[in-house]
This record gives sequence, structure tokens and C-alpha cells, in this order.
Amino acid sequence: MRMYDIIVDKRNGKELTREQIAWTVAGYTDGSIPDYQIAAWLMAIYFRGMTERETAWLTDAMAASGDLIDLAAIPGVKVDKHSTGGVGDKTTLIVGPIVAACGVPVAKMSGRGLGHTGGTVDKLEAIPGFQTVLPKEEFFRIVKEVGIAVIGQSGNIAPADKKFYALRDVTGTVENISLIASSIMSKKIAAGADAIVLDVKTGKGAFMETLEGSLSLAKAMVAIGEKVGRKTIALVTNMDEPLGAAVGNALEVAEAVATLQGRGPGDLQQVCLELAANMLLLAGKGDGDIEGCRKMARQTLDDGSAYAKLQEMVAAQGGDTAYLDDPSRWPAAPFILPVKAGTSGYVTSIDALAIGNASAVLGAGRLRKEDDIDHGAGLVFKKKIGQWAEAGDILAELHTSAADKGEEGYRLVAQAIEIGPVKPQPPLLILGRVTADGVEQKLA
Repeated sequence: MRMYDIIVDKRNGKELTREQIAWTVAGYTDGSIPDYQIAAWLMAIYFRGMTERETAWLTDAMAASGDLIDLAAIPGVKVDKHSTGGVGDKTTLIVGPIVAACGVPVAKMSGRGLGHTGGTVDKLEAIPGFQTVLPKEEFFRIVKEVGIAVIGQSGNIAPADKKFYALRDVTGTVENISLIASSIMSKKIAAGADAIVLDVKTGKGAFMETLEGSLSLAKAMVAIGEKVGRKTIALVTNMDEPLGAAVGNALEVAEAVATLQGRGPGDLQQVCLELAANMLLLAGKGDGDIEGCRKMARQTLDDGSAYAKLQEMVAAQGGDTAYLDDPSRWPAAPFILPVKAGTSGYVTSIDALAIGNASAVLGAGRLRKEDDIDHGAGLVFKKKIGQWAEAGDILAELHTSAADKGEEGYRLVAQAIEIGPVKPQPPLLILGRVTADGVEQKLA
């Protein structure tokens, strides 16, 4: 087999064989195929596309390039959840405990934040003592005993994807649905779950800004999951404005706690309950009825069992649960700056991308992988889209440890919030649901 022939086949629009794709992935991973040939192959894919079968085979090959986590030792159907990245997206901290409280084991490997998107691992590490690196045996033990554990991703999960992504990033081949979908799904499949629920963000603060693109990505990932034997559902959710009121690690943990206690923002609660219900559905709960699964999820908030499950997980992973019970324990940022309305009117728009960038500037995110983060930095909205603000009302509070960061963050946030005289329509939160059976749109 020659890489030259594989490049030419794809350049000419042929469907590659499973063997050709597996050979290419293995050769690039072990270094026997050079960057320049893979770059040519990726560009051919970018222009010619891949069939559903090719995309599934590429995903499978990348998943098999490193460690494959075997969760068979954990009883029950293991359902994973993945978000394509957003601003204020603390859903794992809420959805995981809800699902675990319903008796479905959650063995989750999560990532760190980079750029304008936050990472679940960073949020959890804001809890003093919380361990996101655990031996596999300990990880499994906690899932069996508690029902849920969340750790950082292994360094050898889908190593081919890391190499491919780095090359795509510098060769202008990132924006291809098959390559994006296989990148995401290879890591989810390698993580060992029996079924997967995907939260595909769409809008200004999302990787995919258009609904059309987001639905295409969702359909591609669901098709991959089904072809490789994983039951998969994708929800397309709104990321034109940040999810919830808090953006930043400790601030988001506190908001997740409030949501599990029934006191969280309505938009965050609605998205989390819908994600949880679909996870429960894939696990066989609710007699196969999504409405029954919604009721089960809601009940865990009402009776406190989901919050109790978060407390159990935090304690089992070495975290100080006193910070969950008493939010006043979180250290206050040295500088808290209000962003006030310059005129009276309705909040008509909040640019989620600009808010994510502002959060990173304040210290809550990373611009490079090696950057440290300030767990107390971020911002909290006092007004969201559709709410009325009088001139002088506080729209958001910025939290930071450095005055100069606060000044730059203030400029970004002030520009990101628009106020007008006409009350806008409430934004739809869940714009689509994709299953093996098809697509439902504009749900809630």
C-alpha cells in the first residue's frame, strides 16, 4: 500500500477502503508517513468529503490508535455526554449527578478549557482538594460505589487525533464536517461508553455558528456512533448568549450547586434536564419514553438526590464539600467591577464569543495550553436577553485578581451587551434533536 495512491484516490473522489484508512492513521501515528503527505490527504478530504462509511472507519481507526477504556467492569449501561464547547457551559456538573441519582453509572473523562471555552476539569479543580487524576482502579471503584466519577482525559486517548488536529490547524483543513465529527467521536468511543449524548452548540459562542452547520455536524456524529455500535443522540443547543449567569470556574461550580438545589437559572436548568433525560432514555430508563425520563430527571432536583450525588462524588475524589454547602467559603476576587447600563431598555443581545474572550482575559481561561488559570476569575450576569434594565443598572459583575485585566475585560463585556427599546423574543434553547431516526427542530 502506498500513501501516494491513497491521496490520488481521494483527490479523484473515490471512496477509500477501511484498510486504506486504517493504514493511513497507523502510519501517521507511528511517524512512517510524513506530514506533507497527510496534509495533501487532508486537503483532498476537505474538498472531496467523506462518505458516512469512510467517516466511521476514520473514527474507529483514530480511537484504536491509543488506549481503549474498557468499562465492562462497571455494571449497567454507561452513557457519556459530550459538549462541543461553549461559554458558561457547566452542564456536566449538573447532568452527571442527575443521571447518577437515577441509577445510571457515569464514568466521565473530561477536558480542560482553551480559548473562549471552559473545561469541566478546570471547574472541578476549583473545589479545594478535588482530584481529577486517579488510577483506573480508583476511578472504577468510585463509579461502582458512588455512581459517578469525573476525571481528566488520559494522555493516550486517541493520539492520532492530536496529531491530525495539529496538522489540520496549520493547513486550513479544520472546517470539514467529517474531520470534525471523527475527531470528537474518536475520543468518545475510546472512552468506552455504551451510548453517547452530544450537546452540539450553535451560535456566536460555538465552534459551529450556523444552525445548518450544527445540524450537519450532529447528524454526522450520530451516524458515526450508530455505525460503530454506540447508541447516540445529539441535541443542538443555543450558544448565542452564555448559558446561565456565571462564567468562570468557581463561579460556575457555585451556579451548578444552586441548580442542583432547584435555585439555578431557568435556561441552564432546562438544557441540563433535557440532556439528562436523553441520557436516561439511552440507558433504558423511563420505559423507553422521553417524557418519563424528563420526569425522572426533574424528580432528582425536587427531592435533593442529585445534589446529594454531587456531594458524594466530590467527597470520594478528595474535594472539600463544605464549599458546596456554603458558597461564602469561595474566596472573593480582589477586584469586582460592575458593568452598568448606559441607557434604559431591554437587553437584546449578549455576544457569547466576546464574553468567553473576556472571561479568559480576566484570568478564567487559557490562551495557551500551558497557561495557569485563576479559579476565582470570571463574571456573573445580572441581566440576560429579554430583561429590562434602567440606565445605571448593573448588567454584569467582573471578577479578577488584577486591575489591568479588569479594565480590558470591562471593555469587552461592555461592547458585548446590546440594549434596545423593543423586547426581543425569548431565545430558543434547544434548536434540534438528532437521532438515528431523523431530525426534530426548534423544540424549546
